[in-house]
Amino acid sequence: MLGICLAICARPVFGVAPQPTASGKSGTAEALYLELSNTPLDPARVYQVRDASLDRAAIHITLEDGTIALTQDVLGRITGAFFEGEGEVLLIPPDEVERKSIGLFTGMAILEERFTSAYFRFNDDTAAELKPGLRAADNADGFISRWGDTARTLAQADALRLLVTFSQMLPVEGRSFTSATPRSLDPRDRMLHARLQGVKLGIFDIHFDSKATEQIQAGQARAAKNGVVYYDIWTSFSINPASLDPNRQAPAWPGESLTTAREEGEPREEFAVHRYEIEAEVRPPKQLNAEARLEVDIAHGGVRALIFELSRFLHLMVVEVNGQPVEFIHNPSIEGTQVSRRGNDLVVVILPEPTPAGQKIELRFVYGGEVLAEAGNGLLYVGARGTWYPNRGMAMADFDLKFHYPRGWTLLATGKPMTTSIRPGDLPPAGAMPNIADVQTARWISERPIPVAGFNLGRYTRATAQAGNVTVESYAAPGVEREFPKAPVRIIEPDPAVSPELKRPQEVIVPVPPSPARNALHVAEATAQALQFYSRRFGPFPYSHLALTQMPGPESQGWPGLVFLSSYAFLSEQERADLHMDLSRSILAQQVPAHETAHQWWGDLVTWKSYRDQWISEGLSNYSSLMMLQEKNPVAFHQIMERYRQELVENKDGELPKDAGPVTLGVRLLSSHAPEGYEAISYGRGTWLFHMLRSMLLDVAAQGPGKGKHGRNNAEEPFVLALRKLRQRFEGKAISTRELLEIFAEDLPPSLRYEGRASLDWFLQGWINGTALPKLQLESVKFAPRGNATMVSGTILQKNASEDLVTSVPIYAVLSGNASVFIGRVFADGTESSFHLSAPAGTRKILLDPKQTILTAPK
Repeated sequence: MLGICLAICARPVFGVAPQPTASGKSGTAEALYLELSNTPLDPARVYQVRDASLDRAAIHITLEDGTIALTQDVLGRITGAFFEGEGEVLLIPPDEVERKSIGLFTGMAILEERFTSAYFRFNDDTAAELKPGLRAADNADGFISRWGDTARTLAQADALRLLVTFSQMLPVEGRSFTSATPRSLDPRDRMLHARLQGVKLGIFDIHFDSKATEQIQAGQARAAKNGVVYYDIWTSFSINPASLDPNRQAPAWPGESLTTAREEGEPREEFAVHRYEIEAEVRPPKQLNAEARLEVDIAHGGVRALIFELSRFLHLMVVEVNGQPVEFIHNPSIEGTQVSRRGNDLVVVILPEPTPAGQKIELRFVYGGEVLAEAGNGLLYVGARGTWYPNRGMAMADFDLKFHYPRGWTLLATGKPMTTSIRPGDLPPAGAMPNIADVQTARWISERPIPVAGFNLGRYTRATAQAGNVTVESYAAPGVEREFPKAPVRIIEPDPAVSPELKRPQEVIVPVPPSPARNALHVAEATAQALQFYSRRFGPFPYSHLALTQMPGPESQGWPGLVFLSSYAFLSEQERADLHMDLSRSILAQQVPAHETAHQWWGDLVTWKSYRDQWISEGLSNYSSLMMLQEKNPVAFHQIMERYRQELVENKDGELPKDAGPVTLGVRLLSSHAPEGYEAISYGRGTWLFHMLRSMLLDVAAQGPGKGKHGRNNAEEPFVLALRKLRQRFEGKAISTRELLEIFAEDLPPSLRYEGRASLDWFLQGWINGTALPKLQLESVKFAPRGNATMVSGTILQKNASEDLVTSVPIYAVLSGNASVFIGRVFADGTESSFHLSAPAGTRKILLDPKQTILTAPK
């Protein structure tokens, strides 16, 4: 579900249906939202408090001594409180990953902080929990005068989350709000947000939210040294589902079975969108007007509020449910959060009545705004300004897209093109273009459920290449965006030693401006090669065609059947040289089309389950492209892998990117502490993790029968066979990190079974959930002749790593002429590990990982 447990800032935009119940009338969702956004402290509820506590799973908050004021009622319930005095919070993360994460930001493995004031917001019986510690207070008016305005301001942050809860009590159509019988709230829905003024840590947040996938979270908004504000998530984790409602014995709603009521597992998605039908009018250079129809399945009975993301630059005008206008609230996201960084806000749609599980409804959204960005030279950027349609994140759905746009432009979208024509009688949505005869209409339909849909528009030229029966199209403009760096002018001074009697003028060389269109065919052909490479290894390309479109800026992005390629990816070798790109950066620029093409399998066909698994998409797509590079240019492959290794330990203002956390922290790696952490770890370390897995399997296969069949760059090597199996099982589905490793472990050879178990748990714990770059060293090596072999024994030291790190280390024997031969793998378990191996006769020297297949510390 969307991350609604993060604070959501105010400045709401309301939309109310043109019905007798108008905007702001008591009983509407708007009125309830405004009340929740501006809930005042109650002067009659100011108390002295001593030794009161709040416990939510791993969170323990103590109000030792001070004054507290509760808020006025909303729908007969207390929803907040403000405390001033002496208090303490204790939060104990459940595992080493989370303890290290919180330690990175606070310097403590557990959060134990005293605070002097706190604002609480809740939707449950928190006020009743505090009651035993409350006593009458003096000077209540002074307390309200001092903190009343602050409390009102802070109330805005949680109003949308509380609206989700209290929407269940809104009147059903045909009843007044006052006469409606309040519906009992779902006991599984519990939320507590504490904003604390810490003595040492400053202002920070503690969240408990039973509706979130990870119910416990602590974090803080903080500016990095570059001035950019991030919302640093110190720790976030899920708890035992039973603890969410330990006293529940009966069904929550009429008609719900006891089996469902007692069901354990992660919080369920309340609804799912399985089909989008979008008709859009695109007016370059900025405007988009659209109508989106969504077919929705309700999974969780009783839901009244549906939450979507939508670009902050789009104005939502109408929302309908099954043809009837309904209320909605368009709420800006808080600065620094991931929703905000995606350029999106949140939209809450209020259903007219509670919906039973299994019900199907149709939503219709009408909206428009300046969601496109003009970059010059016939280039537009669709995406820099957030989601262009009401979105639920990465979830498989069918898409039917129709676009109206001016002649002279080329539009590409996800799906299969159905029609492209000029249709004067086919009017676009509201706000149609003045000269309808100059409007083109194009329709694109997804060939299978896809996780996300996009489109791009530009004044392009087209080049094509063929990959079997798949057509690869490349669309590029004659020039680059205005902000693209200009190659410096070169001035060559004459050499006086050549002709001293002649006074030759300086030679001024002005580089020819880049023209992506000139290189479009090369990009199409290179991508076609990548597509064939992947198809032989991972199975057929999932779609009927692939379109590559130039996009301004340094970033590229893959969509199902559609790739936005940075202008840099269209540069020729000479154009890259003119920009003075270093060698590794130039190689990476050439790899971008192959990387984004790999996302067609890893990210679009197979998605990830949570932010903790997103590294699979980036790491595997990147490594897939590097597998192809390794086959063509092993030296360049080695250079890139070494660059990734070095970037993890480059000093960034006193911080090392590797210390930002493991790959499983996903977007949490993007923080004020390490703004470069996400890039270095998700791409760099993630790529290395797949290289280590592949190398382990290759080494073992090389010793077994039919070893030539399983060699590197062969479509039948063990690593590739595992990926093919992954594709077959998870096509159209989301995969978790553990499920990924289970596939690799299914055919794990005995020599890779740590402690005899056919499991890669040791790799998950130490390498995927770890951050170490160990240093490996040999010690006490001895050689003993035995028949036609040499027995080798010794100790492997593993330095700069945790005591429980397990590493599979390849060992090679050095033969005459300095040739080396693989003799086996040894598990380095902790700081010291002894080994005994058989080597060829006459071996007098051995090497640890000479091919550098382990992510060790740079030498």
